[in-house]
Amino acid sequence: MFRKFRILILLVVLASVGLSAWRSNSRLTAWEHSIHVAIYPIAGDTSPATAAYIRALNSDSFADIAEWMQAQTDKNGSSVLQPIVLNVAPPLADAPPLPPGQASALDAIVWTLKLRWWASQHDQIKGPKPHIRLFVLFHDPERNGVVPHSTGLSKGQIGVIHAYASRQQRRQNNIVITHEMLHTFGATDKYDLATLQPSYPEGYAEPQRNPRFPQEMAEIMGGRTPVDAQTAEMPASLADTLIGQATAREIGLLRP
Repeated sequence: MFRKFRILILLVVLASVGLSAWRSNSRLTAWEHSIHVAIYPIAGDTSPATAAYIRALNSDSFADIAEWMQAQTDKNGSSVLQPIVLNVAPPLADAPPLPPGQASALDAIVWTLKLRWWASQHDQIKGPKPHIRLFVLFHDPERNGVVPHSTGLSKGQIGVIHAYASRQQRRQNNIVITHEMLHTFGATDKYDLATLQPSYPEGYAEPQRNPRFPQEMAEIMGGRTPVDAQTAEMPASLADTLIGQATAREIGLLRP
């Protein structure tokens, strides 16, 4: 009996969370008002270089994200004057709970609830209450050649993002941040998880290009610029990416 009661409580909580997520996502994808996005820098390691890097971050560090979103929404016919407003919080001392490896569906649900609770306790920031919260863990590239996988959740509008504490990597960091931010709007990945090759045609910036290769730009949710059928390269900056039609439909910029 007690087990059934626990399951019932969990179902009620999930239903409430699901309804809240649906309402939040509907507001985001209506593109009627500016969406406030908060970036919370976090040191992903104990490197003094990382600590110095995140202390120096400000809104200008991420300005190309807002400018890119303005250009993309304008291209797709949105009339919002300022589609996203970015605000950078002071660095956080605590790190969010990370997703479990090889997680079951139940493990993933529990982690999502834990993350949303943790985020609610760490969202102190000046200015308007954010619609989207992006917790960015920065890593010293001298200590970490590879960073963990980043995650963006449309349920809760939260991102846990791993980036490099390096000025040379700033533009590519902003590609990753933007990619995960669009997940919070409901965009899906458009690449093969095993090979990282963009999926044709939805993961290509110019699927009708003739000849097809090499592509000149990357579709933001495809993640990379296809050079040939087996090779794709990370774009240098957001200026080398765009929102394709499939992604635009997912986030409400194009209506079915």
